[in-house]
Amino acid sequence: MAKTGGARREHDVGLLDRAARAEDASGKTLADWHSRYDRWLSAQIRRRFSGQSGEDITQETWLRMAALDGIDAIRHPKAFLLRVASNLALGQVRRGAVAERFTAMTPTVAHADSDQLETVFFRQMVLDLPQPLRDVFLLSRVGGLTNSQIADQLGISPKTVEWRMTRALARCAAQIRR
Repeated sequence: MAKTGGARREHDVGLLDRAARAEDASGKTLADWHSRYDRWLSAQIRRRFSGQSGEDITQETWLRMAALDGIDAIRHPKAFLLRVASNLALGQVRRGAVAERFTAMTPTVAHADSDQLETVFFRQMVLDLPQPLRDVFLLSRVGGLTNSQIADQLGISPKTVEWRMTRALARCAAQIRR
């Protein structure tokens, strides 16, 4: 979702290939899970979410599964896959809500053209940030969340939140200097 085009697909295929080659203790691989549950998962997600969003959630679910060690410990694969997909969908909804709040909170100034240009500039500057950086920036600056709260909400470490925030602020500062 954050990356687009061929580079994203190559990265995704590489992750799935590595996961498919790495067998766990039970002899089941992610490839086995994928061949057994992919159609079912796609149908479940399609019933719950819109077309492109559903496809993105399905793909991201399998990528999350590829990052897991020891899928043999999962006793109810369908429930687990559906929970991962639901959590991803909830994250998308939250990010959308934060973006809407940011748009709503951005001051609209009608008395001077320069203020309007600044507002458009800052709004575009934030929207031009890569999705992971933008999510952290908006949750921090607009949502008022702490690094720990952001980490919990996005499922990443607080250090990753700190790194992403630093990168987001650096990119914003570079845009302002131009």
